[in-house]
Amino acid sequence: MAEGAIKALGAGRARRYAAAAIGPAAASGAEDVFPRHIPLSADSRDILAYVDQPLELRQPVGYQRDFLDAYQPNRTRYLPEPLRRQLRKMGDTGQTRLPAGSYGRAVLNRLLVDLSWASSHLEGNTYTRLDTRGLIEHGRAAQGKAAIETQMILNHKAAIELLVENADAAGFNRFTLLNLHSALAENLLPNPADEGRLRQHGLEIGKSVYRPLTVPAQIEEMLDLLLDKASRIEDPFEQSFFVMVHLPYLQPFADVNKRSSRLAANLPLIRANLCPLTFLGVPEQTYSRAVLGVYEMTRVELLRDLYVWAYERSTQEYLVIKHDLAEPDPLRLAWREVIKQSVREVVRQPRREPLDVIDECLSGHDLGADRDDVAALVIDELRRLQDGVLARCRLRPSEFAQWQSSQRQGHLIDPQSPSVAPVSRPATS
Repeated sequence: MAEGAIKALGAGRARRYAAAAIGPAAASGAEDVFPRHIPLSADSRDILAYVDQPLELRQPVGYQRDFLDAYQPNRTRYLPEPLRRQLRKMGDTGQTRLPAGSYGRAVLNRLLVDLSWASSHLEGNTYTRLDTRGLIEHGRAAQGKAAIETQMILNHKAAIELLVENADAAGFNRFTLLNLHSALAENLLPNPADEGRLRQHGLEIGKSVYRPLTVPAQIEEMLDLLLDKASRIEDPFEQSFFVMVHLPYLQPFADVNKRSSRLAANLPLIRANLCPLTFLGVPEQTYSRAVLGVYEMTRVELLRDLYVWAYERSTQEYLVIKHDLAEPDPLRLAWREVIKQSVREVVRQPRREPLDVIDECLSGHDLGADRDDVAALVIDELRRLQDGVLARCRLRPSEFAQWQSSQRQGHLIDPQSPSVAPVSRPATS
């Protein structure tokens, strides 16, 4: 160390030793291996210097339980108060007083493309943003792409819809996390039984000396502790970043852990009607290095710097459109589940008169003076029904195709007609 051949990085239990850079590269430092446009703190540069060493120079390390144990919700802060204020100011949509998920639903079409593409890109997916839009909006798979890449994009779409449509009920609990993983992992794992199931075996992290837990009982124990702590964090940004740190570090699933953490990190933002974190513009190797700092050093500074930069980039994209958004229709918001249920029943009963099915569905709810207006909204939804919105109504393409065929034969609901005024049919008993 005295001769400068080895340098110390960090302090205390996080202290690591690295071979000092020699020659011209030493003068330019970490900027040669990390994008210059992403601001880094001195601590982040220490982390980067360590994880950029060859594997044989990095110290093998296992899961450190005290990393999670030491975190006390609403007392420990990975994101200092000034930084959280800065993030909230950047992500303010002006809709924070509306019901959970209102903003996410308003920008859903854009979010599905942006987050599906950017998150998949971080996994090496070669779909372009335009390819992704074609797949999500028109069901058109890109030519020359592997089936696994198409499946990955579609899985992201399903998972994002799951979070946005259930924003008022989803939380940091096993049910939400397991179902989120199941949506992201569908048809991508060697063993389909691992979809939505906690890991039952050991695994190795590629290009890392980190070794996660291998005993299933310990994985379950730490996941329950992680979820309990996450659920008690009050600030949405701290909650978001905590999940981005600890979910991949635990590696609770056989695969798809980082993808799960990126989407789970958006849940607090969606619930609070803040701008989402889309990861647009984040280079794959940049993200990998930041996560390695957590894996091998249990240090969050590099990932934190990347999180702040990525969030600012995301909000710049969404600031352009957020001021043009119309206020959500309060009636559609209040009765959205009734509307979706009615649409679903009409489509699944193609041989029946649609208005009769609508009356039957609405009669089971105390809609009061809203009944006729809700019926009109159901008809409007039916006229606008297309492949891109089937999932939110829990309909399969085959059901929609059968219903469309019935409509063409009977002309019961004209999909080209403009939206109608509230219908005035007598209520049925």
